[in-house]
Order: sequence, then structure tokens, then C-alpha cells
Amino acid sequence: MGDYDPYQPSHEAPTTPFRRITVPPPPPPPRRGIGDLPMRVVYLAGAAVATVLAIVGVFLLFSGDQPEPRPAPNSPTPTEIPDTPLARQPGKAAKVVGRVADERTGLVYPRLGKPWKARDYAPFSVAQRIGEVAVPQTVIASAMVPLDVEPPRSDADYRDIARRTAAWALRTQHPQGSTLEFIASQPAPQARGWIMGFAVSYAGGSSRGLVAVVDVGKEKPAMLLATITDKHRERWRDLNTLVKGLRTS
Repeated sequence: MGDYDPYQPSHEAPTTPFRRITVPPPPPPPRRGIGDLPMRVVYLAGAAVATVLAIVGVFLLFSGDQPEPRPAPNSPTPTEIPDTPLARQPGKAAKVVGRVADERTGLVYPRLGKPWKARDYAPFSVAQRIGEVAVPQTVIASAMVPLDVEPPRSDADYRDIARRTAAWALRTQHPQGSTLEFIASQPAPQARGWIMGFAVSYAGGSSRGLVAVVDVGKEKPAMLLATITDKHRERWRDLNTLVKGLRTS
């Protein structure tokens, strides 16, 4: 037999036994560490963790006991105020020369003689004053309560509004850094409402005064405010006159 010639059709090609080939499975993907992740993914994951930790920290901070809030500057520290009528104040009462009938508020109270003089004094509707406008000053004035308040339904409501109004008077009618001490807390004798007497101390002096919050049949109560500096301490007795003579029209 000669050599096999693939181009000679008369000869059969030798056969080679078929061999089965097994293809191995692909290797598992390599485990990727943080260093293999895109930086954008790392940043997003870090931001999410930081946010969760911040939320947990805030929750833990505010879920525990908190310190008592400090009072705002120039405002009285909230305390239990005993119900005590205004004591007889030192000095000599001015002569009552008439009545102030404040049509805007519906309050009626004594008009006092010399040295008191009637004066315009915004934002009050009616005012009596000794001396010039200053801080502090000696003034008796009426207006609607200068606060946002719910309609009072009880003596406790009127007392609370009177206390808050006294704090307003401390901020607006006295020097920065003044302190207030309540010296009286009583129902208005001839009207539905409450009266708070107070003493104010400040650098170089002091004042005594009162604030009365009274129902006048309107959505808000009306306010009578009096502050008298120690330069006019002989007029402190006029506070008793105001308490006795305050009523509604």
C-alpha cells in the first residue's frame, strides 16, 4: 500500500477514534474588596453610614433629661407666686381729680392730680405721666394686652396672662439687665381679671409698679400698667389708689 493521497477519491481516508472533551466550568468571580469598588460607590456608602450615625446620636441626645432652659434676658424667672394683695405702699397718695374712661379698652380708673399729667404715649391709648419719656419712667397707661393670648376662662388664665404681661413691661419699660420680683398677686376687686404688683431693680435705681389684666368683653383682655421709679417714690402709694379704683365701663 502506498502513501495516502487525500486528492485520490478512490482511497478511503484513515479514521481516527473520537475523543470526548470536557469543558471545565468557569472559575468563580474574584472577591472584590473596598479597594476594587469605584470611589463613587465608596463615598455614597460612607455618607449613608454617617447619616445613620448622626440620626442615632441626635435621638440619644434628646431622649435623655435636658437642663432647665435659662430665662431670656430681662425677663422674670417663672416661679410660684402666692396670692397676696398689694400691701400699703410708702408715700402719700395723689388727689383723685376724676376718672379716666378709656373708650378703646373699656377700662375706667382714677385720674390723678399733680404732679401727674395726661399725655399721649404710644402704643397706649391713654397715659398719665410724671416727668419726661425715658427708660425707666413714671407712667400709668392703658391698652389692650400686647401679647398673643387665648381667651382666658379662669382666674388661673388671667393670672398667667398678667405674669406674662409683667414680663413684657420689664422688657419694654426698663433698662436692659433689670430684674423683677412680684410683690402682689390678687384678683381685680371690681372687675373680672387679675393684678400683679412688682418691684424692679436695675443699675442705679429701682421701680415699683403693677399690671392689671381685665375682661372687657372683647377677644383680648385689657391692660392697665403702672411703673413708678424711685425718683418719685413718694408716689408709690398711688398704686393702691389704682387697685381700689379700677373697673370696667
